[in-house]
Amino acid sequence: MASQLNPYLNFDGTAREAMTFYQQVLGGQLDIMTFGQYGMEGDGADGVMHAYLATDDGFVLMGSDMPPGQEGGGTAASNVHVSLSGDDEKLRGYWEGLAEGATVTMPLEKQMWGDEFGALTDRYGISWMVNIGTGEGTQG
Repeated sequence: MASQLNPYLNFDGTAREAMTFYQQVLGGQLDIMTFGQYGMEGDGADGVMHAYLATDDGFVLMGSDMPPGQEGGGTAASNVHVSLSGDDEKLRGYWEGLAEGATVTMPLEKQMWGDEFGALTDRYGISWMVNIGTGEGTQG
């Protein structure tokens, strides 16, 4: 198996809802495993221990709830952004889906470098950047 670099998002009890939302926006197959499936009982057993979303476009997004007893241990990726970029028109649909209930910090519009770019913080506190290229030059 080739090495991969994938975003892994942590949530304070909303991982199932958030990952299901991302599946609705991005498509693909979502697998969710709970703490209870691996032997935990009682409070928190229905929390998401690991969620794995693999899309037809090759995106992989993973996430989990904070383990019981560690909730509130940080902010939702306050200094990390998930970036979607390419020259595929599907990115506009991803932007529109992610923008539902989000705070748009930069509208998706043409930028000085020629691409369309936008930034938002979604309803789960995750920051996203979307760059739709012109198909000319390189992405990065």
